[in-house]
Amino acid sequence: MNRIKTDICVIGAGSGGLSVAAGAVQMGARVVLIEGHKMGGDCLNYGCVPSKALIAAGKQAHQVFKGGFGVPPVQVTVDFAAAKDHVQSVIETIAPVDSQERFESLGCTVIRDYARFISPSEVQAGDTVITARRFVIATGSSPLVPPIPGLDSVPHYTNETIFDLRERPDHLLIIGGGPIGMEMAQAHRRLGCAVTVIEGDRAMGKDDPELAAIVLENLRGEGIEIAEGAKAEKISGSDGSITVETTNGTFTGTHLLIAVGRKVNLDKLDLTKGNVAHDRAITVGDTLRSTTNKRVFAVGDCAGGLQFTHVASYHAGIVVRSAVLGLWWSKATSRHIPWATYTDPELSQVGLTEAQAAEKFGDSLTTVRFPYAENDRAIAEGKTTGLIKVMVAGGRPVGVGIAGAHAGELIGMWAMAIANRQKMTAIANTVLPYPTLAEINKRAAGTYFTPKLFDSPKVKTIVRLVQKYLP
Repeated sequence: MNRIKTDICVIGAGSGGLSVAAGAVQMGARVVLIEGHKMGGDCLNYGCVPSKALIAAGKQAHQVFKGGFGVPPVQVTVDFAAAKDHVQSVIETIAPVDSQERFESLGCTVIRDYARFISPSEVQAGDTVITARRFVIATGSSPLVPPIPGLDSVPHYTNETIFDLRERPDHLLIIGGGPIGMEMAQAHRRLGCAVTVIEGDRAMGKDDPELAAIVLENLRGEGIEIAEGAKAEKISGSDGSITVETTNGTFTGTHLLIAVGRKVNLDKLDLTKGNVAHDRAITVGDTLRSTTNKRVFAVGDCAGGLQFTHVASYHAGIVVRSAVLGLWWSKATSRHIPWATYTDPELSQVGLTEAQAAEKFGDSLTTVRFPYAENDRAIAEGKTTGLIKVMVAGGRPVGVGIAGAHAGELIGMWAMAIANRQKMTAIANTVLPYPTLAEINKRAAGTYFTPKLFDSPKVKTIVRLVQKYLP
């Protein structure tokens, strides 16, 4: 049995784990990085990267089929396998950044095996026992496959297997109307598949209903069937003919994708032996430190809360400050965390939704809206479907939602404002190049000040006095 003593032992080489390992080792800490599956984790291999690559392929096909601006539409045959080649090429291009070779070159000891605790201060990975001053659990999450009767005997895909499918499905059934389900629905529809989304509650149910409706209307307009309030009760069939019986009808297709959520990867860790409290995730405080074993931290999905790659990276920064630099007062918050769904149009959010803000701030809340249809760049590019909503309390934005083209990019300005507790004047005073979609943000801020400037009797009185007596 080999034995290693180290400062930091990181379990999991996904986004959060890699960020911790890179930061810690480059600051001078001794780091052991353990990964039992693929370097880069879910994001690189099964999640953000391949999904956005497939979305890009679908967008290219859609533009050709749609035409516009004097360019006629073209009817072509989509090479579905070539689209999947593009997905694989993107993964392979990014992979070296997350590779074992790179992290060994930084000075990390990389062990390719699954880790499990054998005591509160030791983990074992293969034939190696690692004793560490600090452990960081960053094992991420996996697709949740619900116990629907019949599912275990019917062929189905998850986000971990759908990108390996190289033959175009004639009719893809998707159980789950959240971000993964809706992104995959549109991508496959644009690549020539019939698509039915089956959702037990409300599609895009975690998003602002007004903004989600904008996205869903467009998806339905592209021919995607979205069945809401349709809880799957029974699944039957075989390759090429699968039937899903629900509380709101029966649906038949050729292929089935399960996209109902995620479960945190904790099963292999033997957390009880490590004295690490947990339920569906590691039990941590706002410092991301285990409540029962002070040697242990958790980042990303393992820490509970929002399950996004950028949250894992954010958590990594908190843990590096705490476990490497000793800044124990570093704390994580979700107040300023943005997220986006990369449908077309996109939907993004940071801070509170309108409903959440109304509940918290009551009558002191002001909600302002500005439509894409009044932005000159959006008009020029035919991307006028969309809306921004800004929730303001005490002169500061407390939440922003955007449905429209490049919403995932536009939300960045508001994420910065909320993170730094800036007032609406910070956005209103910003000079932006014309014409850009980013002006939507500035116009929304201007809309907030409009009644204060132009509908105020006090302001009108002051202006009349100034004009009367101004030399």
